[in-house]
Amino acid sequence: MTDIKNLETYDPFEDVQEETETKTKTSVFKPIHLRVKTRRGRKKITTIENLSSEFDLKMLLKEMRKKFCCSGSIVNDERLGEVIQLTGDQREPVAEFLVEEEITTKRGIKIHGN
Repeated sequence: MTDIKNLETYDPFEDVQEETETKTKTSVFKPIHLRVKTRRGRKKITTIENLSSEFDLKMLLKEMRKKFCCSGSIVNDERLGEVIQLTGDQREPVAEFLVEEEITTKRGIKIHGN
């Protein structure tokens, strides 16, 4: 009787739950936050937060400055760690750049602001 597969109990979600539990224990998913702040009058600054430490931020900044024709810097924040700042409202181009370079997926990006 145990040779018949239909008579055994089977939980279709059992394997999925075990896989997701191990994934969440080993790596914590942090989305990349793109924010725009008003600097002075109509001037804007785009900040990129929660970039993984496995990436070379200097090289990323260099590529972004070339691609978006803007200036930028790496700022050390007490709460967030190292944050990339770019001049102008660069949220959409930065999001596309991060997806193209396979740094993250579209779901891994949170865009804040108007």
